[in-house]
Amino acid sequence: MHDTKTLRRHAALVDRMATARGVDLEESMLRGKLSIPELDDAVLRCTGCTQPCACETWLDDQTEVAAASPGYCRNADLFTLLARE
Repeated sequence: MHDTKTLRRHAALVDRMATARGVDLEESMLRGKLSIPELDDAVLRCTGCTQPCACETWLDDQTEVAAASPGYCRNADLFTLLARE
């Protein structure tokens, strides 16, 4: 079980990565492209990542919409799918 601090950190990383990829998670949910359980799963996948510090650095460096997530991103496929829709 993850503590609240860890879950909040990774929820923020998921949100920031989605934004970096040009994906609005709230809009995706409103349009039925993403469910709350799918978003929960994305946050849980993120908590298993071994590179959260590298992710934060990568996100800090983004100034435009990124064409792809870093190779270590456990949600890269999800963001690619949502970015296409």
